Amino acid sequence: MGLLRVMMPPKLQLLALLAFAVAMFFLENQIQKLEESRGKLERAIARHEVREIEQRHIQDGLRERDSAAVLPDGEDDVVIIYNRVPKTASTSFTNIAYDLCGKNHYHVLHINTTKNNPVMSIQDQVRFVKNVTEWREMKPAFYHGHVSFLDFTKFGVKKKPIYINVIRDPIERLVSYYYFLRFGDDYRPGLRRRKQGDKKTFDECVSAGGSDCAPEKLWLQIPFFCGHYSECWNVGSHWALEQAKYNLVNEYMLVGVTEELEDFIMMLEASLPRFFKGATELYKTGKKSHLRKTTEKKPPTKESVTKLQQSDIWKMENDFYEFALEQFQFVRAHAVREKDGELYLLAQNFFYEKIYPKN
Repeated sequence: MGLLRVMMPPKLQLLALLAFAVAMFFLENQIQKLEESRGKLERAIARHEVREIEQRHIQDGLRERDSAAVLPDGEDDVVIIYNRVPKTASTSFTNIAYDLCGKNHYHVLHINTTKNNPVMSIQDQVRFVKNVTEWREMKPAFYHGHVSFLDFTKFGVKKKPIYINVIRDPIERLVSYYYFLRFGDDYRPGLRRRKQGDKKTFDECVSAGGSDCAPEKLWLQIPFFCGHYSECWNVGSHWALEQAKYNLVNEYMLVGVTEELEDFIMMLEASLPRFFKGATELYKTGKKSHLRKTTEKKPPTKESVTKLQQSDIWKMENDFYEFALEQFQFVRAHAVREKDGELYLLAQNFFYEKIYPKN
């Protein structure tokens, strides 16, 4: 370059310098435009990515909302099944659920089976499980009916309903049912019952060896808890007794006894307030939630009771009743105390500590 500058005339050197300067200016201008174009492209890409992220968030939010509508969680997804045993104060307890459902915002549904058959067909079992788990408009729900226990896990259900129930001394339950079929009760006094007109007392039935007071009629609470297995309904089955005990302990949240119904209701209110808030006071003061009384019921004589107690069927049903009573009293002893004739619930007696990592 220095050699060229010596050899070139001054005018040509000046033109060459100007040309070089113009070329550099043009090149820098083009580089600047390329940088600006690149910046615009990067900003456009960034804006596009932001829009994509925002769109994904919107779609995720919609999916979560729809999912929440399809599968509600928490207390609004709770289903309780009360597969009530006949003549155990089940109507009195169910009336409390009906009285509270509007105030506590849940649905009550009666399971009405043909001829009060407690065993469902396999197709009805599938329908029932599907209804209970997928009928979202009815959740939270309290189902009740004279239906034997149904194991929801057999149908692939992940979230099972909460089972509760009440049982009664087997002979007292049978006596109550015997007179109920003949004279009805004070709940629906005008309804004609199946055995209406039969004036024979329970003692006379036992003395004559009648079918309505036979030991086989005691076989009811065990199969109701045993379930939809054929062996459950084989009168006197020891397998059914053990299965009923297993289900009571493992499948039922709480099983009360008719003789201590107030304690049962109090513990339900404490553990499931979403459904039973106000139940204890309503039971004490409500007009509809009194114990349903069978008309014309006469206590059996010692002779009749002794005769029934000699049967193996009574021994098994009584074994189950005593088992349920012991379990209920165990739960109650850890939940309720009595002071000056009044029952009160124990306060929470657990807490959390040593929580790590510390923030």
